[in-house]
Amino acid sequence: MAQSTYPVWGWGRQASDEPTAGDVAALAPLASGMLGHTIEAPLQAAPLPELPADRVSGLLPAELAAIASRDPLDRARHSVGRSYRDVVRAIAGRVDHAVDAVLRPTTEPQIAAALDWAADHAVAVIPYGGGTSVVGGVEPAVGDAWSGCVSLDLSALSGLTEVDPVSRSVRALAGTAGPDLEAALRPHGLTARFYPQSFERSTVGGWIATRAAGHFATGPTHIDDLVENVRAVTPSGTWESRRLPGSGAGPSPDRALLGSEGILGVVTEAWIRVQPRPTERWSATYAAPDLSAGLAAVRAIAQTGVQPATCRLIDAGEAAITGTLVTGEAALVLGLESWSGPVHADAEVLTSCCADHGLRFVEGGAKRAEDGASASWRSSFLRAPYLREQLVLLGLVVETFETATTWDRIPTLIADVTERTSAALREVCGGGTVTCRLTHVYPDGAAPYFTVIAPGRHGGELAQWEQVKAAASEALLAAGGTITHHHAVGRDHRPWYDEQRPELFAAGLRAAKSALDPAGILNPGVLI
Repeated sequence: MAQSTYPVWGWGRQASDEPTAGDVAALAPLASGMLGHTIEAPLQAAPLPELPADRVSGLLPAELAAIASRDPLDRARHSVGRSYRDVVRAIAGRVDHAVDAVLRPTTEPQIAAALDWAADHAVAVIPYGGGTSVVGGVEPAVGDAWSGCVSLDLSALSGLTEVDPVSRSVRALAGTAGPDLEAALRPHGLTARFYPQSFERSTVGGWIATRAAGHFATGPTHIDDLVENVRAVTPSGTWESRRLPGSGAGPSPDRALLGSEGILGVVTEAWIRVQPRPTERWSATYAAPDLSAGLAAVRAIAQTGVQPATCRLIDAGEAAITGTLVTGEAALVLGLESWSGPVHADAEVLTSCCADHGLRFVEGGAKRAEDGASASWRSSFLRAPYLREQLVLLGLVVETFETATTWDRIPTLIADVTERTSAALREVCGGGTVTCRLTHVYPDGAAPYFTVIAPGRHGGELAQWEQVKAAASEALLAAGGTITHHHAVGRDHRPWYDEQRPELFAAGLRAAKSALDPAGILNPGVLI
């Protein structure tokens, strides 16, 4: 029986997660009806390609050879992230750039030894957490200047090494995956309250390196808000900030590592702020006559000072696709939670804001509904990565992109980006859908998140994706948004990141890179 390549391109970790031919066939008529296009015959995942011979076997010292894997499936899996481009190529049996080996250190001295060896032998090093990057962040497309390239997999550095219930913080190793972190906190009655959509696979170190955000709409939702200190191993030595609740002592060492995407050092551990598990919850779903009314209500909510855990405004198109609301109205899904007392006073504020802006109550109450609009939304959110891979197997172009800007620009940004992306879809794909929701809200702005689904041409999907991606990205910057709110830069966003950042900042980043990584071995080509 042929070896499954699902571990290379699939979102799930178990063999049972791989979509069957029946799953994909059942989705085809639904996708066809949504797009108004005939769906081509489903793709079949190609066998694992023959990878180039590894270039580092003869270079590895004994201590690193003992933690190295050169298994072809392992090499392929660590050479592919979870961007649309990654998934399409891997399903087609393409691993355009392959790491030569996977190193799994169990200690910081092993990481230091790996970096010293790599610098001495001109070997590029790609730090690897959960491999969930959707922007090409782990692809070893490092150019020809290197004698090899290895993936530095931090999964063996996992778990909690210290719990401080007095300060409500914990010391977590970088390779700790989201579910493992929460499982370790549960006996203490604590939670990190950090749930990105990639939660089941992503890691503490990956969250820090990419400045990830959880799904909570307000309050402490960025990993920035949770970090108390960070420790990293760099080619020039160990970097560790003092563990503090806050400091005004110059630029923050933590903030320099947050979002550094593996180019400055390898995050090995961090102290993370935690809190008691919530005991009180409230949720409600409202219908807005149009997106403008919903935006006005959300802005009012964000500026009241109340911090709802959930405040997702979903346009009518996405509300219908996800089953949240099929009335042609936009949906506003709200949620509150608390560990310190009742939430009814905050619930009254949210209810009042919705009523003041003409929104219609759909469902809700003190207990979370087991079915209905909010449950449909939660289910679609959790299943989205699995649904995406089935749509890719159907030959569709499927992409998400997110941004953030201030409230004064939000309506124009959503309209302009939707129009320009839709125009690109018509030109490149012959049609398609563009939907939008707000994922995070602030008193001064919000984060619109767009989803694109369009017909693809077998063999031409990547060219179609590149043109649509470019049109959307240019529209984001032109409308005053950021190229990414929480997906990171990676390789996919690099051209627009270069355009967005100040050039003097880029010069400073290059100088920091030169000081910490003189040989330039860490994730070459990312950020700078």
